[in-house]
Amino acid sequence: MSLLAFVLVFSAAVAHAGWNVLAHGVSRAGYPFLWWGAVASTVVWIGAVPFTGGVGTTDLGAFLLGVLVSSVLHVAYMVVLQHGYRVGNLSTVYATARGTGPFLSVIIAMLLFGERPTPLALAGVGVVITGIVGIGFVDRAGSATARASGLEEAAAGAVRRRIDPGLLFGLLTGVAIAGYTVWDAFVVRSLSLNPVAFMVGTTLVQIPFYSFAVRGRWRAVAALGRIQWRRILAFGILSPLSYILVLHAVQLAPVALVAPLREVSVVLVSLFGAFVLHEGKPAWRVGASAVVVAGIALLAV
Repeated sequence: MSLLAFVLVFSAAVAHAGWNVLAHGVSRAGYPFLWWGAVASTVVWIGAVPFTGGVGTTDLGAFLLGVLVSSVLHVAYMVVLQHGYRVGNLSTVYATARGTGPFLSVIIAMLLFGERPTPLALAGVGVVITGIVGIGFVDRAGSATARASGLEEAAAGAVRRRIDPGLLFGLLTGVAIAGYTVWDAFVVRSLSLNPVAFMVGTTLVQIPFYSFAVRGRWRAVAALGRIQWRRILAFGILSPLSYILVLHAVQLAPVALVAPLREVSVVLVSLFGAFVLHEGKPAWRVGASAVVVAGIALLAV
């Protein structure tokens, strides 16, 4: 991976972690927050399109098709993720999704794009994914201990069901992550699209989907906007910025390397939780983070 691509992806991870930290708590508002996020992202970034190269192609039909499919995949990702958070353990869903997503992205990119990372880079991919999943299961163990007495009956029910819903929807979320990662990389590469225009088009098309999801709840949406406008604005700046940087990176480096590296944001958020929010098992979090850093070192070689 080139130095420029590495810097782009790492910067994307920092931006992604940044909005997660700044929007801590408010993002749990669900679809009202997602509606505001799509609106804020579109409004903040649409003015940058003419100054960053326009659309990037004269084939507007292909651009619109790419944006539409990407929007559907991103919305599907959020719908499955939100449902997973409702029916399963949050950290189980998050860890499974963030481990499965890049793993599947690597496999699909190798099959469809013919990417052939070096054995050392593939080892780095495996180490990064292992560390990310480890962070998630550190969180899972901590939350399970804190709520053990209240979850005994639920755990018994989970045994009877045999399939942990958090694990199931984490896997489905990972499939969705791989889907939009590979599709977006394919469209941006093949059409030489401007990542800013592509990102703006995607967030714009998501607004009708989320408008349908919040129908009948517009008072709650308005109240959230009044109370949390600063955090919504932070999301509108940093979340698209993160993905715009990733889309630039996939034009320079293999998806098989970019997809795992962008998940460094999980490490940053976990460390923030350990040392700022004083969440449990800081030593385990640092250890899992060190594993990710070792994988990054292999990717950067």
